Amino acid sequence: MSKFHVKKGDQVTVIAGKEKGKSGKIIHVMTEKQRVIVEGLQMVKKHVKKSQQNPNGAILEQEGSIHVSNVKKTEAVAA
Repeated sequence: MSKFHVKKGDQVTVIAGKEKGKSGKIIHVMTEKQRVIVEGLQMVKKHVKKSQQNPNGAILEQEGSIHVSNVKKTEAVAA
């Protein structure tokens, strides 16, 4: 298990990729894959089959992962 410069709950800014310049809060860290999930960024569509919650099936939009090297920690503004 490697040590990262960010952890769950940190405010980060994306420094590379299609979401470059955007910022958000980390909601999950995948240590094995060296990736993080940032709230509201890298949205992907997921197709789900029929279930009780989705009787006709659905296409859900959820956050995708970003490699940890493409984010940098930003200082939280004290309110």
